[in-house]
Amino acid sequence: MYQYLNEHAGDLIAIRVTGKLDQNDYESLIPEFESKIRQYGKISLYWEMEDFEGWQPKGLLEDLKFDAKHADDYKKIAMVGDKRWEEWMTSLMKPFSSAEIKYFDLSGREQALRWVQEKSLHQEKG
Repeated sequence: MYQYLNEHAGDLIAIRVTGKLDQNDYESLIPEFESKIRQYGKISLYWEMEDFEGWQPKGLLEDLKFDAKHADDYKKIAMVGDKRWEEWMTSLMKPFSSAEIKYFDLSGREQALRWVQEKSLHQEKG
C-alpha cells in the first residue's frame, strides 16, 4: 500500500509505502509518475518505506518494467527505510540510473526531504 505525502508537489513524487506493493498499486502509481515525467522531463523521488515488506510478484514485475523504461528520468532519489535489505536495494539501483541516489534511515526523514528537494550540481550545470 502507498500514500502520497504532503511534500508531493511539482517535480517531486513523495510517497510512503507500507506492507507489500502489488499490481493494483502500480496501476495507480504509474500514471502519476508518467504524467510528472511528461510535465517536468526529469523528476525527483522521495520513497519512504515504513513496515515495508516488499512486492507481490506482479507488483515487482511492474516496478522493474517501469524502472527499466524510465531509468534516466530521475534527478534524485531518496530512499528512506529502517531495514538492512532496503539499504542494500538502494545500492543495487545506482548502476542502473543516472540519478543521484541516496539511502537515509527513517530517523533522517527531514534530512532526506531537504536533500531530494535541493538542486544538485548536475542539475545546475544542465
